[in-house]
Amino acid sequence: MNEQQPTISVVIPVYNSATILPELVRQLEEILPTLAPAHEIILVNDGSRDDSWLVIQELAANITTVRGFTMMRNYGQHNALLCGIRAARQQVVITMDDDLQHPPHEIPRLLAELSAGYEVVYGFPRKEEHGLLRSLASQMTKIALQGAMGASTARKISAFRAFPTRLRAAFADYRSPFVSIDVLLTWGATRFTAINVQHDPRRSGASNYTFRKLLTHAFNMMTGFSVVPLQLASFLGFACALFGLLILLYVLGRYLLLGYSVPGFPFLASIIAIFSGAQLLALGIIGEYLARIHFRMMERPTYAVGETTDQGGVHD
Repeated sequence: MNEQQPTISVVIPVYNSATILPELVRQLEEILPTLAPAHEIILVNDGSRDDSWLVIQELAANITTVRGFTMMRNYGQHNALLCGIRAARQQVVITMDDDLQHPPHEIPRLLAELSAGYEVVYGFPRKEEHGLLRSLASQMTKIALQGAMGASTARKISAFRAFPTRLRAAFADYRSPFVSIDVLLTWGATRFTAINVQHDPRRSGASNYTFRKLLTHAFNMMTGFSVVPLQLASFLGFACALFGLLILLYVLGRYLLLGYSVPGFPFLASIIAIFSGAQLLALGIIGEYLARIHFRMMERPTYAVGETTDQGGVHD
């Protein structure tokens, strides 16, 4: 980074946060002018069911640095982030949640790490307060992400990130509907770090990341950005085939040495069940990859912007 302060684009995916957005923007407008010569706040409405888009339009009409986008439907947090990142005009992108759990006053610490030479900086909470199932699903997601990213920092990721806007050039042509911003960032960056930051309680409502959604996200990352499931299926098939061969040698050896084979239908049925299960598991994983190829061939969009407060449309 240059010694001159970089300009900042804050990208925030919005979902059912109409009551929180004014306070979030107010806090950002207090801190950002002290950090950068120019800044913007990009609010991407991801199919909210409340009045979030009306609030975004009002904020954009009254505050020149606020820009708003609304999706045609709910595409997901990372898809909304990708929309905002591609629309960013400034030199550094800051991503954060819309629930005021990421305090704006922690942004200078992220920028300080960027100026130290890192390309992607995460601000992860000192203490995560989730239920047992939510915490378990979150850890599974981070393990899956670590395999997809190939970076040790993956275990400390969060939605509070900072990175140079230029990194988006690495995934400018990405079109899959399955999006993981953290994986896409690894396509253009190698220097990751994470710092502890304050994590405030959610001001209203509940988190939209349920146990089921986190598991789905982990599965999408494993099958969408990694070949580990295919490798596991191949290893399982090899192990089962080797096991079957050893059983066959045991049966033949027993017959040749003792003159009779191993009796019992249950033994034979269990062996058949093992091999059938392995085949079905492998076919299921292969089917998931074929489904994703099918989606890519259909050129299903990552997102579709229905309306924007920008006069000139979306900018690169």
